[in-house]
Amino acid sequence: MAIENLFDSASSVMTVVSFITFAGIVWWTYVSHKKSDFDAAAQLPFVGDDDVTMSGEPNHV
Repeated sequence: MAIENLFDSASSVMTVVSFITFAGIVWWTYVSHKKSDFDAAAQLPFVGDDDVTMSGEPNHV
């Protein structure tokens, strides 16, 4: 009986931890990043190779 209660508790804890991790990733992705970064990344497929400038990586080859 005790082992079943332990597994039930562990399952509940892991569900809560997983949800908090998911919510943290969503917050980090959509809230903490600037919209301008996403706009610049969204335009990359439409820009020619000569026109691409990476402001965050000046020495990148």
